[in-house]
Amino acid sequence: MSSNNIKILPLIPLRGIVIFPYMVMHFDVGREKSILALEDAMINEQEIFLVAQKKAKTESPEERDIYSIGTICTVKQLLKLPGNTMRVLVEGNKRAKINKYIEKEPFFKVEVEEIENKDLLNDEKIQALIRLVKESFSTYIKLSGTVPSDALIPLDNVDDPGRFADIVSSYLIIKQDKKQEMLEAITPIDRLEKVLEVLENEVNILEVEKEIGNKVRDKIDKSQKDYYLREQIKIMQEELGEEDEDKKEQKKYKNKIAKSKLPKEVKDKAMYELNKLKNSGSYSSEGGTIRNYLDWILDLPWNVKTKDYIDIKKAREILNKEHYGLNDVKDRIIEYLAVKKISNSLKGPILCLVGPPGVGKTSIARSIAHALNKNFVRMSLGGVNDEAEIRGHRRTYIGAIPGRIIYSMKKAKSKNPLFLLDEIDKMGEGYKGNPADALLEVLDSEQNNTFRDHYLELDFDLSEVMFVTTANTLDTIPGPLLDRMEIIEVSGYTSEEKFHIAKNYLIPKQLQEHSVDSNKIIFSDNSIYYIVDNYTRESGVRNLERNIAKVIRKSIADMVENDKRNINITITLVKKYLGPDIYTFDKVDKDDKVGIVTGMAWTGYGGDTLPVEVAVMPGSGKLSLTGQLGDVMKESAETGFSYVRTNASKYGINEKFYKEKDLHIHVPEGAVPKDGPSAGVTMITAMVSALTDTKVKHNIAMTGEITLTGRVLPIGGLKEKSLAAYRAGIDTVIIPKDNKKDLKDVPNSVKSKVNFILAEKVEDVIKTALVGDIDGNKTS
Repeated sequence: MSSNNIKILPLIPLRGIVIFPYMVMHFDVGREKSILALEDAMINEQEIFLVAQKKAKTESPEERDIYSIGTICTVKQLLKLPGNTMRVLVEGNKRAKINKYIEKEPFFKVEVEEIENKDLLNDEKIQALIRLVKESFSTYIKLSGTVPSDALIPLDNVDDPGRFADIVSSYLIIKQDKKQEMLEAITPIDRLEKVLEVLENEVNILEVEKEIGNKVRDKIDKSQKDYYLREQIKIMQEELGEEDEDKKEQKKYKNKIAKSKLPKEVKDKAMYELNKLKNSGSYSSEGGTIRNYLDWILDLPWNVKTKDYIDIKKAREILNKEHYGLNDVKDRIIEYLAVKKISNSLKGPILCLVGPPGVGKTSIARSIAHALNKNFVRMSLGGVNDEAEIRGHRRTYIGAIPGRIIYSMKKAKSKNPLFLLDEIDKMGEGYKGNPADALLEVLDSEQNNTFRDHYLELDFDLSEVMFVTTANTLDTIPGPLLDRMEIIEVSGYTSEEKFHIAKNYLIPKQLQEHSVDSNKIIFSDNSIYYIVDNYTRESGVRNLERNIAKVIRKSIADMVENDKRNINITITLVKKYLGPDIYTFDKVDKDDKVGIVTGMAWTGYGGDTLPVEVAVMPGSGKLSLTGQLGDVMKESAETGFSYVRTNASKYGINEKFYKEKDLHIHVPEGAVPKDGPSAGVTMITAMVSALTDTKVKHNIAMTGEITLTGRVLPIGGLKEKSLAAYRAGIDTVIIPKDNKKDLKDVPNSVKSKVNFILAEKVEDVIKTALVGDIDGNKTS
């Protein structure tokens, strides 16, 4: 660009306005800076630089608040208005870009560089774009009604494609940021494409608006006609002495209210609403809203209760019949029932069943309802992020309905059901409030006797409801909500428990669902064990049930195709129906290896094994961590590295290894995020093994948090981690000494086959895990 294209001009930042070249328009100027800029422009050739500010609300814009591309304009006319305001008429000349700000006080003065248009008149694409823009602009004019119909005429005489695009842009009624994008399109072809894109979008919106407007107009016309006809029918019925439908309906509501055993406050509210219904038009929108409200009031179980039959022996029989294992959970439920039977007035605790998916939390709640002879109702909270889902919408909103608590109470048909709040750990928080806060009142026995739904605007008694909640993890449940619940952990199952669950519950259930007699498809015990050990790895039994269902379906197909009367399921048939083994827990690597240690992890889906690998290579003491590790896990690795440096001589490691060796710690399955402090002992053991070239016993798994001084701190989730190690074929597990108390939660079937070693210090872990003794004089 030559120096002729660079100018120094006063600048006015515009609020909500974008001016294009070749555009003539007027606007009012009131800010002192802008008036001074105008006066300077009138002295110097009447040229001024107009550019939009990014936010219209900004009263005193700075350099960062103003776009960099605007339009050089000529001031055509000035008119002083009352109140120190000026009306100015300008004509856009050329696009320009701000190179730099020369002055900022008393007004903006900038150095701008003109942006030239390239003449591409003969380009075929340009001609095609111009034609498409003309067609879309013509449609836009017809639909919008805001652009004069003769706006197309001047466009026929415009040869410059850039000017053509600017003229069309100046007519469009769109948001400022869209107009600024069109102004910043430099080349004519970019400008035309942007204009065409905006036009097509606006035309689509206008067509939808027109269609909606037509439909609304048709409905209004029909409503007026229907109203006229109904009024005529009403007058004729009055002349004939017949009772109209409205009066019949009102009498019906009145009889229902009189017969219903409603609390006084509720009955008064219902009669008030009924009187409003009499005074409103029968087919008015308000009448429909009142009817809906009265239906809700009359359908709710204000004073309807089921009688609880608390038979402790029968309750235990039901729980044992419907669920295998879970003795701790059953004992706690029996305790609750026994106390309730004696006191007969105990407010029920809020039981929270916590455990991995598929372990039977929801079905346990059903069994409790069955044992108590209570109605059962379930409400899923997964993904709920609107407070109105709990408390309902106020009737001032169109389409308002009660919240899901009241909806579920209507569904329960009694005021003392067992109410299951499923997936309470998966609630979200959005701009419409926090549903967890709304649940605080629902689950508080001191407050919920006056639970007030926004739609009903009446107190509803929830104090006799037995609430049970379920969750996969407690981490995401807010503290105040967690404080109102009694936690019962429902952990995963061992292989033996899964076998009995499959044999006694899942197989009969699936045979019944597939309408097959139990003597036609018979599972051998070995085939059930094989499915459990080689095709499932979950803590629960949901996937086990799917595999059993798959075997049954394929067996049915085999029977039909080959005219078989019955089938005995063997291991061979399981392999045929389910394909190759998915998991091989009892085929764990039998070789002891250097730098590879099996750790244990807890997840929301149960326990899992977590191998940690360490490689040592020549370098300068760098520590690399891979495997998508969280911050806490990275800190454990760094703590372990510092411990090894501090105690290098104790383990026969060259004390200067950190200057000569690089360590790379990797935790496989890099796509899965991992975090937590309990891999500390695993990482230290792997580092010592790699640096001393000493093998780690393959049959050992470990867990524990470590300190810089080598203490092994307790961890959580011992039961889940132990089950994972047991499923993986591990026979020795090293745990922190302080976790000894948690061994009571580990199933006896696991403790009988897994040797638990208690470690107080890192030295205990390394001594147990490494093959042979570490030579204190050995160097690495």
